[in-house]
Amino acid sequence: MQNLENTQYFKVDSEPAHGAKAVLAAVYEALTEKGYNPVHQIVGYIMSGDPTYITSHKNARSMIMKVERDELVEELLTEYIHTKEWE
Repeated sequence: MQNLENTQYFKVDSEPAHGAKAVLAAVYEALTEKGYNPVHQIVGYIMSGDPTYITSHKNARSMIMKVERDELVEELLTEYIHTKEWE
């Protein structure tokens, strides 16, 4: 059984040359060009791990599969926090 008294640490190493931010931008563009809702498709991929949520147009599926899903979530959350106007 897991010890719930301690905080777990989660750390992702620095971004590779084709980092999550660049991949998300390219995938977003490819999905938009093909007429898909990129937010829905990317969320579907992150939640399920099923690469068929991502189009193969412009090699988007191959690119996104090279980035760990937790890195994608980290990038999205980081960007959200940096742009959020706290009330």
